[in-house]
Amino acid sequence: MPELLHAEPGTAASHRPRAAAALAAVPADATASQVWAALGAAGVLRDLYDRGASRPAAPDPGRLSELLGAVDARGDNGITLSVLVQAASALPLLAACAPEAGPVRAAFDETLSGTATVALAATDDAAAGSDLTGLGTEVTIGPDELVLTGGKRWITTAWEADRLLVLARHRPGRHFTSFTWVLVPATAPGVRIRPAGTDLLTGSATGHVEFDAVRLPVDHLVGRPGRGMAAFARHMGTERLAGALWAVALTRRVLADTKQRLTRRHIDGQPLWHNDAVRQRYATCLVQVRQLRALCDSLGEQVVDRHDLAAAALLKSAAGLVAEPVLATCAQLQGADGFARDGAQHIRSEAAVLGIGGGVTELVLGTVADNADALLAELSPCRP
Repeated sequence: MPELLHAEPGTAASHRPRAAAALAAVPADATASQVWAALGAAGVLRDLYDRGASRPAAPDPGRLSELLGAVDARGDNGITLSVLVQAASALPLLAACAPEAGPVRAAFDETLSGTATVALAATDDAAAGSDLTGLGTEVTIGPDELVLTGGKRWITTAWEADRLLVLARHRPGRHFTSFTWVLVPATAPGVRIRPAGTDLLTGSATGHVEFDAVRLPVDHLVGRPGRGMAAFARHMGTERLAGALWAVALTRRVLADTKQRLTRRHIDGQPLWHNDAVRQRYATCLVQVRQLRALCDSLGEQVVDRHDLAAAALLKSAAGLVAEPVLATCAQLQGADGFARDGAQHIRSEAAVLGIGGGVTELVLGTVADNADALLAELSPCRP
């Protein structure tokens, strides 16, 4: 339902300063919900999806890049992760399934306006994160009532969210049509949320969730039963594009900081930046990030408009393969300074999520290999 996302006409050029301007007055210690509220109040989130009634329920790639760059500039990787998952996964799913009225439509409207937040709860207690068809969270669908039982782990925004968008099994088996989405108010009886025990990405409000016979009206189903996994697969690529765009913003920020440090540090009276070995290692990182940005620019619309899963897999794999070595090099070039609180070593640890969240890099590379013939054909200079 792309028409649900249509707002007053806007342009990418008018959007570009809006995300940064919307966040300029937000305190440095603001929570993920407060950052989301500021973006919504300024119209940034609605502009992100203002692509016209004929376009898919997915964000504009250029505006998504601008948004993630502005949020990343604040330096809290957890908050950036929270914004990313809501903007690139939860909102497209709600938009695609929201009727004209009811709780799902209300959730979509309030999340888009920034007055509420939603957590995407797919990863399950019962299965490895990449094995969604093995999840054990179950929903019983009755004529007038839903009953949800199970648990979700490592859910971004969980303990700040107003609602949870939960992927659940409605019938036995691993078949693609055995799953559906359920919209769950975070305060519903039987919902228990606890913070995840980690010192990384703390701003993301990541938590573990339990559902103990949670009873909800049947209008809390999101889309038709059996279409949950298909809807997720259709919009998974948008989150993978967002992850690659964030990897560009994050590595650029750390590279810029590293260059400043290298120009200030001196060895034998010369800035470390003038050392040829240092410059070559730094330049290699710069080339890798520039290549990732070019890949995002060339595949962005292909992913969000045509739902090209092979292109999305390329982006997801590239983000993991670029972020780790670039941030590792920056951390080493910064020397002891990299071990400061929130320094390059800490950022490197948090950025590992780019190679895990949304699919482990090694597994996603399998998808790339599966599409080798088509991807090779795209590289041919004789493409039709």
